Amino acid sequence: MARFDQTPTTLTISDLSHDGRGVARWPQGHPQAGKTVFVAGALPGETVLARQTARSRHFDEAQTLEVLTASPDRVVPRCPHFGTCGGCVLQHLAEDRQIAYKQQVLLDNLQRIGHVAPQQVLPPLRAEAWGYRRKGRLSVRRVEKKDKTLVGFREQDPRFVADLRECHTVIPELGLKLAALGALVDGLAARRDIPQIEFIAGDDAIALVFRHLQPLSERDRAALAAFGQEHGFAIFLQPGGVDSVHPLTDDVPLAFRLPQWDVVLEFRPLDFIQVNARLNEMMIARTLDLLEVQPGERVLDLFCGLGNFTLPLARVCRDGQVVGVEGDTGLVARARHNARRNGLDNVQFHAADLAQDLAGQPWLKAGFDRLLLDPARAGAIEVLRQLPLNGLQRIVYVSCHPGSLARDAGFLVNDAGWTLRAAGVMDMFPHTAHVESIAVFDPPRRR
Repeated sequence: MARFDQTPTTLTISDLSHDGRGVARWPQGHPQAGKTVFVAGALPGETVLARQTARSRHFDEAQTLEVLTASPDRVVPRCPHFGTCGGCVLQHLAEDRQIAYKQQVLLDNLQRIGHVAPQQVLPPLRAEAWGYRRKGRLSVRRVEKKDKTLVGFREQDPRFVADLRECHTVIPELGLKLAALGALVDGLAARRDIPQIEFIAGDDAIALVFRHLQPLSERDRAALAAFGQEHGFAIFLQPGGVDSVHPLTDDVPLAFRLPQWDVVLEFRPLDFIQVNARLNEMMIARTLDLLEVQPGERVLDLFCGLGNFTLPLARVCRDGQVVGVEGDTGLVARARHNARRNGLDNVQFHAADLAQDLAGQPWLKAGFDRLLLDPARAGAIEVLRQLPLNGLQRIVYVSCHPGSLARDAGFLVNDAGWTLRAAGVMDMFPHTAHVESIAVFDPPRRR
């Protein structure tokens, strides 16, 4: 690693980066004068004392040591681990300013990457800012020098695991019991063989999935079972791949309700569900409003997962049909089960890798009136290039990465002639730099 001067330096922060760090330039007299430096823990308008932590060709990195002149938008972080744990990077920024920052990140990405701008900026969607996270992965590491087993999210330096006593973004049933969870693992004979614990919560049960690299002793299994019973967790074990997950004792059904649409979705412990339950309901409602499905129409829902959007769509799609497509065959099987469970017979699900050639897929040739996309971070460019866009009356795109949305919006607008009618952000992950957004496109005007 290249050597660099770690002498504390006074910096003036001009902006906020896409990952929530302050942006500055080294001042005159510094060996790298004029070079961009990203400063963890700093906000725009502030003057801070910072120490350099890393160097690369195009930019440097630094850590705030002291805030000399504070921004009026600075607040006291709620979490005692803020600044060390990498789970949150924006707790020091007022919540109203967090969402304004995310909205600007979206608009900047659309302009810079896609060369597009929405005709309308949608008002941000916001729900509870604390205790919202119902799914996640905790890292586990035995540190012999400390004679302790650490359980938590990765630190800002991802080589290390944060030693968490509590987390205020995780649902409180778990977030306030992290110290007890760490003590449990530290007391296991297999504490060196458990690299991670995944958690996921339905409306009536919370599951913990312990990944273990060696078989567990009966004593360890008894300790896990007792912990689950004491704290109200359903304990699952994962000795191998995803398919190896099984309950330690009795299987516990996991499900969440979408009351507005009279839908219940069952899921398995490692399935993908939206992290923020209340925001998810608000997101579905906005998506359905933007799609403006008319009676008798056919709707295509790509990257549909368990049917989070598909089943509410089927409920409101009177005399029409909804088709959901997803690459994960397990999710497709559970989506079909959920459709049957909810008595929905106007919905179909298909398994297909949407990043590959889709020419042989029969559902692609069926014809649709409206399209909904909710892809992973990589976006949907491969499938958009293959879809017969002619005939679609509306596209709604739900995105978890503004860069890939911007690229795909550029294709739709600049190559395919569509109009970006509106776009806006949804605060699925308060206090993080994660930007969830939604965009609606209208077709080219026909003569």
